[in-house]
Amino acid sequence: MPSDQPPALDWTAAGVPVSRRYGDPYFSRTGGLAEAAHVFLAGSDLPARFRPGFAVAELGLGTGLNLVATWRAWRQAGIGGTLHYTGFEEAPPAAAAIARAHAAFPGLGAEAAPLLPLLAGEVAALDLPGLALRLVAGDARLTLPAWPGRADAWFLDGFAPARNPAMWEGPLLFALARASAPGATVATYSAAGHVRRALAAAGFAVARRPGFATKRHMTAGQLRP
Repeated sequence: MPSDQPPALDWTAAGVPVSRRYGDPYFSRTGGLAEAAHVFLAGSDLPARFRPGFAVAELGLGTGLNLVATWRAWRQAGIGGTLHYTGFEEAPPAAAAIARAHAAFPGLGAEAAPLLPLLAGEVAALDLPGLALRLVAGDARLTLPAWPGRADAWFLDGFAPARNPAMWEGPLLFALARASAPGATVATYSAAGHVRRALAAAGFAVARRPGFATKRHMTAGQLRP
């Protein structure tokens, strides 16, 4: 079930929110938007793979930086039709906390403001010109197996496996594979061996790639035929 209360946060001097429960930041202390571009967009071969109706699903929607980066790349690529983006999030942050996190990125506030009601869990769906955005609130181990959608690209951005192992369990990754379109990709900042092995067991051909900033490696993969 969704959390009844927004998560408790601490903040770094640079304005990065840190989960008090998990002791882990919501995005890289080195730069959340740059991390989104390196790990999730490049790791999914985007925007090259974009096409009308392309579907992205994210485990760990958080403050929505990956969503904003993807939406920005979609518009800059001039793709017609609609981008479908589904975020799975157990405990959406409060709108004020999300806005505070976005304030660390000049110019992002106005661009992301229309997305705040969904990111904060106040609504479950937002339809903007060219974007169909959905929030699936609750424990992904319960909600993902019941999700009727199919994703062309998966962003795995939960808190670190060592701190929040439930988001990286084998059965959840098997459910993710079942909810994937043919040729779907998966990308994550994590290079943990057990994550790569679980993705491979679920049907993905996985590879370790150079990580973002101080992280040596990340993981990217594609669903095998």
